Amino acid sequence: MQLTDHCFLITGAGSGLGAATATTFAAEGANVVAVDVNEQAVKTLAAPLGDHAAATTMDVTDAGQVEAAVKLATERFGALHGVVHCAGILQVSRILTRQGPHDLDLFRRVIEVNLIGTFNVLRLAAQAMSDNEPNAEGERGVIVTTASIAAEEGQIGQIAYSASKAGVAGMTLPAARELGKFGIRVVSIAPGVFGTAMMQGAPDAVRESLEAQSAFPPRFGRPEEYAALARQIVENAMLNGTTIRLDGAMRMNAK
Repeated sequence: MQLTDHCFLITGAGSGLGAATATTFAAEGANVVAVDVNEQAVKTLAAPLGDHAAATTMDVTDAGQVEAAVKLATERFGALHGVVHCAGILQVSRILTRQGPHDLDLFRRVIEVNLIGTFNVLRLAAQAMSDNEPNAEGERGVIVTTASIAAEEGQIGQIAYSASKAGVAGMTLPAARELGKFGIRVVSIAPGVFGTAMMQGAPDAVRESLEAQSAFPPRFGRPEEYAALARQIVENAMLNGTTIRLDGAMRMNAK
């Protein structure tokens, strides 16, 4: 599938990976519906993209808001052809703390946003895409989700985050198998540590430790590099049902 003249829903588009993806796709002629819980950020992002973009507030856990964003895509641009799902949260806590065991509501919230939110977007976007006219290869849509290398080697304190991202990776193949008959591909990107808002507040010692765990390049990933891979997934029909690590060969230590 080509980016030009096709419509893509980009979640978490107010900053970081989502913002870079929305900007990259629009520059290549795609129409983007940029969504984020931060209304001002996503509208600021979309403004310079002109007629190629629409922006709205969306909570990925709210079925009504996701349905509204999908409807916006189909009404504004004629159809929804793809999703790049970047929205997510990172909350850190040990299982056992001085204050007691891991807060259950915190664990539940991370799962709700990162895992259930991903499934909510996937199911509603797939429904809309299933009605599209297929292209020459029979393709109707592509869904790119965001896992994490923490799905495989989560650090101490990342139990909720790691569990949520492992769930995202685990959904990828069964989703691709089921949706294949509709001409819809599903691929997940598992980033290493990227220079996004999630990491901006980290202490220097933490940042230096993480950078040292990357074989090459010895730095954090750049959001534009995530966007480049998302573009390749959209354009390469043979990429399907897999989780692709984007991490500079980083293998995170226990802490």
